[in-house]
Amino acid sequence: MNVPQFEIGKITIGQLVDLMAAELGDNLALAYHERDIKYSYRKFRDICIQVAKGLMALGIEKGEHVSIWANNVQEWVLTQFGSAKIGAVLVTVNTSYRVFELEYLLKQSDSTTIILVNGVKQPNEYLNIMYELCPELNSCAPGQLKCARLPKLKNVIYIGEEKMPGMYNWADLYELGKQIADEEFVNRESSLHPDEVINMQYTSGTTGFPKGVMLTHTNIIGNAFSQAECLNFTPDDCLCIPVPFFHCFGCVMGTMLCVVSGAAMAPVESFNAKNVLETVERNSCTALHGVPTMFIAELEEMEKNKYNTNALRTGIMAGSPCPIEVMKSVVNKMGASEICITYGQTEASPGITMTRATDPIQLRVSTVGRALPNVEVKIVDPETGEELLPGMQGELCTRGYHVMKGYYKMPEATAQTVDREAWLHTGDLAVMDENGYCKITGRLKDMIIRGGENIYPREIEEFLYTNPKIKDVQVVGVPSERYGEEVVAFVQLKPGEIAEEAEIKEFCNGKIARHKIPAFILFIGEYPSTASGKIQKYKLREMVTKVLGREEDAKIETA
Repeated sequence: MNVPQFEIGKITIGQLVDLMAAELGDNLALAYHERDIKYSYRKFRDICIQVAKGLMALGIEKGEHVSIWANNVQEWVLTQFGSAKIGAVLVTVNTSYRVFELEYLLKQSDSTTIILVNGVKQPNEYLNIMYELCPELNSCAPGQLKCARLPKLKNVIYIGEEKMPGMYNWADLYELGKQIADEEFVNRESSLHPDEVINMQYTSGTTGFPKGVMLTHTNIIGNAFSQAECLNFTPDDCLCIPVPFFHCFGCVMGTMLCVVSGAAMAPVESFNAKNVLETVERNSCTALHGVPTMFIAELEEMEKNKYNTNALRTGIMAGSPCPIEVMKSVVNKMGASEICITYGQTEASPGITMTRATDPIQLRVSTVGRALPNVEVKIVDPETGEELLPGMQGELCTRGYHVMKGYYKMPEATAQTVDREAWLHTGDLAVMDENGYCKITGRLKDMIIRGGENIYPREIEEFLYTNPKIKDVQVVGVPSERYGEEVVAFVQLKPGEIAEEAEIKEFCNGKIARHKIPAFILFIGEYPSTASGKIQKYKLREMVTKVLGREEDAKIETA
């Protein structure tokens, strides 16, 4: 079945939903097997319109900021597309946020509305945080909030059936929406422009305060469409989405990628390897997304129990460096023979480069592909900004329709990231070959300088992945009085395996340069990570600095 045609840069998200409903009305749009939910594209559009009208009835204007704090529930998807129909800017909230972080985001983003579940990891955790931030909710009517700590916040919408003081319920949106005439709704939607900001995502905050990345209809639709083309996605496809919606991986490369191609969305509410594989099996999913740690967990689950993944054809592995051995296992054991890697960042909405389904397997396991269609990529000298020749390592920069509008209320930070010629500086080190295929070699700030030698953690990690006992590995630098920095490897062993530091070091001897062999090997159960699956290397650095700082002979300086 062919994908309905539209022109990038001349269509809004709301118009896109209408197009798919008109052309593919009876096709499956959204399915949750755990909830026995199945919406056709026609039904999906109709519910999105109800949500849009409900938000209008709350007084939400075009350009107003609406935050959502929830896992991958159906209301998240309905809010994403419903809010887009009235030009409300959706502000995505990290599910791991707590009081301090949530207060910062709601205040910095000027959100007037927040939609939330009661909690993800613990019952009522989100509700408790909201009442702590805004005790005024206990004594106000829904929609009449006047919060001392968050003066712009007025609406709190609870995704749940029980009535909570000061909050609307999700079901209230449908009832309130009846107040909005069709003509009023149509006038609002027709006033929107593709180049207006419609989504705001906060950077993961692995360093410093998170920044609100402003993305437009064109940013998101264009990026999703480019990646859908690389995956050869059509209305016949069904994508399992276990990655969190609050991140671009979930709501651009996931839900939006499906809608631009008329494919079906099959989300998993909260990641669990068993639930993912059941979703793939029951919905005959042709594609599966995930960060490497998710695929590792799914492969382990497949060794314990049998799942039918015969329909799997493709998908995207992204979010953090993709181990070659894991990639090969996804192809050979899960059957996703056309699985691709996307490289990007939120500021690029998010895809920059991508392998293609038709690329030879060696390219798909050893590179992050080449530039997406209509996207420019170059490698520059970090010091001089001069463009480098193929094969030379430098900072990867990108330019095109996908580059963010900027950081919300942070013009200086925007200017530091996007230069005067509209090039986005990623801060990632990379090498590009003569055919445009890129290899990410590390972060500028992750580079380890040991005794004057530049060491890139990714190179050591990829080597250690070839050890049959190692499940995952993360390499960081730690301050050293003698060398400036030393190499430290945090190793996760495969279930049932036993190894010692000396054994891992011996595995390295003669195979990588001596100065690259980790001075310290630490075995770890779980890595500290953001909710989107990105491993927080700065926490690993802090951890090892403290551990080694207690050993007299290590002579570690404080960072």
